Amino acid sequence: MLGAVGTISNQVETVTTRLPARVRVDKTPAHDGHRRNDVNIDQVEEALSTAESAVAEGGGLAGTGFWRAVGATKRDPGLVDRYSDRIAEVDRRAFLGWAVFSVGAGVGTALMALATLAGVALIFWSYGLPDPWNGLVMLGGGGGVLVTTTHGLGHLAVGRLAGMRFTHWFVGSLSRPQPGVKVDYATYLRAGPRSRAWMHASGALVTKIVPFVLLALVLAGDFPPWAAWLLAAQGVLQIITAALWSVRMSDWKKFRREMSYR
Repeated sequence: MLGAVGTISNQVETVTTRLPARVRVDKTPAHDGHRRNDVNIDQVEEALSTAESAVAEGGGLAGTGFWRAVGATKRDPGLVDRYSDRIAEVDRRAFLGWAVFSVGAGVGTALMALATLAGVALIFWSYGLPDPWNGLVMLGGGGGVLVTTTHGLGHLAVGRLAGMRFTHWFVGSLSRPQPGVKVDYATYLRAGPRSRAWMHASGALVTKIVPFVLLALVLAGDFPPWAAWLLAAQGVLQIITAALWSVRMSDWKKFRREMSYR
């Protein structure tokens, strides 16, 4: 009887040693909303190979297991070293397939910087205009132009400080034409979870701050009351939108996702 037990124990030990090594469990929600399970090296390899084939054929990443493999990679620094460049190439090719419009990072950053300077110039110009034009130019130059341009510039500035590189500026869809900035995924993975999280949060924070800075300028100047009310409404509306939508679909969702990898 004892011999039989010993034989079974040896068999169990032999089977156990043959199982593939697993990376740590990633229980954060995936891009498709499902939870990820354990992922072994073979599964990461398979997912990346499937994704590479899909983008080479002009398809997308849905159903390839790519983002599940990315989540597993984020959990293990060794996998980041091994797969970051490969993941970045798949991500880049997929991005070029779904972006409605894109330009290189250098050109896009120059355009956004010029647009930001134009918005600041409009704000200064508004101080010399009569009512109601001063309020309209303040809202257009600040509430319109600056909110649009500084969002992506906030991502870029914080990401660069964290060692991330950016490859493109883009418009993702006609229904949401706000310009975005595309991070190089290899440098994104190497930056670490906290840096990645704050890169995502930075654009959202800038967008929330700008209307209230402009509100202070309006209250300190000779502007019509409706300009102050509209800027206050814009700021509050953006906070509500972030609380109801961004935490589930956009920057704050990504912030929470990356912070979970600490």
